[in-house]
Amino acid sequence: MSSWKDNKEIEIFREYLRIPSVHPDIDYAPTVEFLKKQSNDLGLPIAVLHPGSVEKPTVVITWVGQQPELPTIMLNSHMDVVPVYPDKWTHPPFAAEIDEEGRIFARGSQDMKCVGMQYLAAIRALRKNGVTLKRTVHVTFLPGSYERHKN
Repeated sequence: MSSWKDNKEIEIFREYLRIPSVHPDIDYAPTVEFLKKQSNDLGLPIAVLHPGSVEKPTVVITWVGQQPELPTIMLNSHMDVVPVYPDKWTHPPFAAEIDEEGRIFARGSQDMKCVGMQYLAAIRALRKNGVTLKRTVHVTFLPGSYERHKN
């Protein structure tokens, strides 16, 4: 299990999972601060937009390509998670505990916080290896996915 504890990407993922962004009454501020830290660590610009309301930010982290005039690539995820019922869990839903087999237990570990962190991990690996892209990549983190499905 020490290899799991020493893995930077897994620790970043677990940190994100520990932020309770439970629908419907979500305080997005901790998530936005976490994403600002990630963009800073990546050396990429971040925009926090409020297209619908101040309480529901959209976060965009951008990796500008060598030919920004080309059509861009957008990688999308959402920041909210469905409600939890702690009595139904074998582990605390926001502890992001890892078991002996390397499984991470947390709300959002499969839908959808994993996807956003996979995008950032891929960008981190590419940049670390000196890869540059022709096209600009925007990684978006949207609010309220479950609210849209409910309505």
